[in-house]
Amino acid sequence: MDKDIKFPLKVEELESYIKSKFENNSDEDLMFSIYHHQNKKIAVFGIRYLIDSNNLGSYLLSPLLERQTTWTADALLNELPFENGSSTNNLDDILDKIILGFVYLYIEDEQNVICYSLMQEEERSLDKSETESVIIGPQLSFTESLKTNLNVMRQILPTADLVIEKIMVGNAIPREVRIIYLKSVANKDDVNTMRQRIEEVDVEELEDSTTLSQYISDSTYSLFPQFYLTELPAHLAYTIKEGKIGVMVENSPNAFIGPSTFFSFFETTEDTYLEWLQATSLRILRLVSIPLALFLTPLYVAILTYRYELVPSDLIITIGQSRAGVPFPPIIEALLIELMIELLREAGARLPTKIGQTMGIVGGIVIGQASVDAGLTSNVLIIIVAASALASFTTPNYLIGTSFRVIRFPLIILAGLYGLIGLTFGVCLLVIHLLTTESLGRPYLAPLYPLRLQDFKRVFFRVPPSHNYRRASMYRPRQHKRYSKQDASKIRNIKK
Repeated sequence: MDKDIKFPLKVEELESYIKSKFENNSDEDLMFSIYHHQNKKIAVFGIRYLIDSNNLGSYLLSPLLERQTTWTADALLNELPFENGSSTNNLDDILDKIILGFVYLYIEDEQNVICYSLMQEEERSLDKSETESVIIGPQLSFTESLKTNLNVMRQILPTADLVIEKIMVGNAIPREVRIIYLKSVANKDDVNTMRQRIEEVDVEELEDSTTLSQYISDSTYSLFPQFYLTELPAHLAYTIKEGKIGVMVENSPNAFIGPSTFFSFFETTEDTYLEWLQATSLRILRLVSIPLALFLTPLYVAILTYRYELVPSDLIITIGQSRAGVPFPPIIEALLIELMIELLREAGARLPTKIGQTMGIVGGIVIGQASVDAGLTSNVLIIIVAASALASFTTPNYLIGTSFRVIRFPLIILAGLYGLIGLTFGVCLLVIHLLTTESLGRPYLAPLYPLRLQDFKRVFFRVPPSHNYRRASMYRPRQHKRYSKQDASKIRNIKK
């Protein structure tokens, strides 16, 4: 702060100082208006395009200009119809807040400046989720407005037990971060760990909730996400009721959830709304897709390169005829097709929706058929790669699906260089990595490690609602019991 500039000031002095600090901006951006009343001057200033002009005119300027009594800072602060008014005499504070949409009122020769937050908030309306497909259940997704997102969460969980803590992160550009959990359910150690990690993040600016989740991850170099990222309020509410902790960041349409396990990424909110047998079948299908997405193509490369005798004779003849004109060994052939599939997938994701869908379908058919006709690959490998791609698409979460896509390439290389031994070595490394990974200090492979058989019904299949009376113990909730098993199992018929 300039040491020579101190309150009280003349309005002209304040105007000159404020304009000097914004001299590199357009003159139209800064609003600095001077009004006269009873031989006193009052200045109203702020950044024009950040201010809600309707509120400025109706609730601030009109009562101000219609006032018949003497203007004083204390009187205006008490009588103007705003709850967020405050006063300051710190010029640095004024410069920091003016770029956040604050409007300032200064009465000449007063000791303080009055400020009000009249920011014009731009936000998109609540809409259907684009990245998380939901067939049955709530379709609503988060927006970039934290206020709107918190409003939605309060509507879904209208209980005083819901705790929403506020933390500011960022030195140069502070961002508001909210920790959300149920006080009577969430593990106290997990809440303290989450809070401590977020408070210790020392960055200039926090871009998004995904960035924050990376800063506080247990293993920074792991390919697997340690926090579940979602844009569905229903999914966040579902996990919070199970004892987990949600985190939301200002200007981010996503929230992340912790602690999360490897198997958390294969659960969807639809499992709650479907019949328990249907939900169990779909969940098992998603879990079966894991080895298919990871090991189908590497296994093809390993067997054809070193152990083709393991293939039945009728099938090996078909494969041999299909690969008769292919000039590449299986490892080059597999890497080439996998790379083409990834290019198509990435192009389809980056293009507009309708064009991207067309690119994925037509491009896959054309390139696959052209590769076979040109003798660059075999029909069998096209089928295997397509099956692997479909298996990876069954994962409800984009982050874990991306992890599978990346891991598949080193597994193919190991299988092509060392056969089944190389593939086994890669699988062992993968399992060891998963065993040593944690999420918010909790084991990543729970309930497999450590083994908790009572939690299998929460992970690998779904039980009828009458038997779902306990929360998963692997998250160590403070309140294990959700409701009485005896009361839920009673059959209540009308007595005739």
